[in-house]
Amino acid sequence: MAGRELASKWLKTEALLSDSRVAGYIPRTKEYSAAGLSAMLGRYGNVVIKPIVGGGGYGVIKVFRDRRGYGFTYMHRTRVYRDFTSMKHALDRVKVKRRYMIQQGISLARIGGRPIDYRVKVVKNGAHWEFRSMVGRLARPGLFVTNLCKGGTMMSCRHGLRRSLPRISTSAKKAEMRRLTHVCIELLERHFPGIGELGFDYAVDQRGKIWILEVNTRPK
Repeated sequence: MAGRELASKWLKTEALLSDSRVAGYIPRTKEYSAAGLSAMLGRYGNVVIKPIVGGGGYGVIKVFRDRRGYGFTYMHRTRVYRDFTSMKHALDRVKVKRRYMIQQGISLARIGGRPIDYRVKVVKNGAHWEFRSMVGRLARPGLFVTNLCKGGTMMSCRHGLRRSLPRISTSAKKAEMRRLTHVCIELLERHFPGIGELGFDYAVDQRGKIWILEVNTRPK
């Protein structure tokens, strides 16, 4: 498997969508186009666009539609425009020069107003896969991306779940992430033979539903 194919978020998403056990955990995803962006905003109100190849939160932008019009947030800055065309022109100037995908926006559970998601890292040891870590990543104040390289704070998965969603069963959510990870490993090994480590980025939304945001094949 060529490294560029393995790095493609789009191809990994397609592989996961091929199995009914996993498909319901994947946010609605499309390749980037103006028509696709307009349609997704009409349906969901907010989306995230991200480079198909890339990591560390690089080039990730939140795009939204609300009573003020259309807008987007990149890093600390939010810009709002009266119409879609004006917003799209400004967005094109901010996007990095890579192919993008559009992903349904997920309302992440929060701690003190800051969104949190979870990284589950697994490594193949001989014929078996081992869980190396399950951690929460709390976004730096003012940012929507949680990446540690962008100033996010790491905490235990249990602590993050307990603080962000005190009414849910922390152990049940961790067990669900583990079960889902095992199914995804099986799928990804079938599609991309030879992989040896994976980092799963999971979101838990404000209602407690788990989502797979992306899978990294060279997790930091």
